[in-house]
Amino acid sequence: MHPPASMSTPLPIHDDAPDLDVPAAAAVPPPTANVLGVPLALTDYTRTMDWIDATIQQGGRGYVCVAAVHTVMVFQEDEELRQAVLNSDLTVPDGQPLVWAMNALGHPLSSRVYGPELMARHCERSATTGARIFLYGGSNQGALVQLALNLRRRFPGLKIVGGYSPPFRALSDEEEDAVLAEINASGADIVWVGIGVPKQEKWMAAMRDRLEAPVLVGVGAAFDFHAGRVAQAPNWIQALGMEWAFRLSREPRRLWKRYAIYNPKFVAGFVLQYMRGR
Repeated sequence: MHPPASMSTPLPIHDDAPDLDVPAAAAVPPPTANVLGVPLALTDYTRTMDWIDATIQQGGRGYVCVAAVHTVMVFQEDEELRQAVLNSDLTVPDGQPLVWAMNALGHPLSSRVYGPELMARHCERSATTGARIFLYGGSNQGALVQLALNLRRRFPGLKIVGGYSPPFRALSDEEEDAVLAEINASGADIVWVGIGVPKQEKWMAAMRDRLEAPVLVGVGAAFDFHAGRVAQAPNWIQALGMEWAFRLSREPRRLWKRYAIYNPKFVAGFVLQYMRGR
């Protein structure tokens, strides 16, 4: 069997290190708040990006989970996801309801760290610093190529050193070895992972020790948003914490069970946690 086809991208010169200038202390993960057992980082976009760059600068190895209500609730029933989240270096609050929950617990968090926005902001920074990125995910190879084109147009100078869109089935051992070898050969500093919850968290946890890239970040639907395949909710809908309703209106058959089951369960679970804390 031949190795999986990758996005056609020249490999970088490995000694062309990114021009990062962040304090070493930024590599220390921020404190967390417990929401239904999930340790959510008390952080913002800048602090999260500084952690990413400090980890690259120091040659560390870590991974970031981006958690919405869906992640928090699947965490309650999927032990493999639970361990992947608990073993991450940062789990950031992607969903606005999680920010409200953290505020209710006495943590003055001003905004969420939304996966698609985190990816965009760090790609903008990477176009300046020279940090090399690998894209793992996407609906198919064509969507992945479109994502790379859009990112390069939006952020001139961004170094995308490779990409791979995995099939929906599990990879064979040979395929998995080939993909990991490709990522390692690319010299990537960051692997952005967009294969959805809980698959991406489990993949990052399982592959972390086999990948040389200092940082892995799971960003879910960010690939489809930035490739222009799926529309994002307007900012005012996001601010109201109603992005789920917008997405449900666009993909009702795929998403209705997620929101009909998990949203009420989250509200009930958090009310119990809050009352116990009181």
